[in-house]
Amino acid sequence: MIQKEAKIEVADNSGARVVQVINVLGGSTARGRYTRRTAGVGDRVVCSVKKALPNGEIKAGDKVRAVIVRTAYPTRRKDGSYVRFDSSACVLIGEDGNPRGTRIFGAVARELRERNYMKIISLASEVV
Repeated sequence: MIQKEAKIEVADNSGARVVQVINVLGGSTARGRYTRRTAGVGDRVVCSVKKALPNGEIKAGDKVRAVIVRTAYPTRRKDGSYVRFDSSACVLIGEDGNPRGTRIFGAVARELRERNYMKIISLASEVV
């Protein structure tokens, strides 16, 4: 459950390390009857880069799009089980939905397969 102004880490090698969410695209407002949008695994967000590597193609202050690949908040699956991670993370994507980096660090959730992020699934080291 990611909402505006949340700072999350980046799980790829695009050059960005920490981003802050400035808008949630899609998502849901149903949880707890909040009026603000929250993003779960597989949702797109618009972010501002807060920390970046000095020699990367993405600089601090850039406005980028990302997809959430891990959340610390539990995600319920169809079989009734829940999956949650130690921290929340995202992967930066381009306009076509493909990742901007060439490697994905850490595990990603299986829900990305249902959202047709196959390139992220194939680059990830582990799918949980």
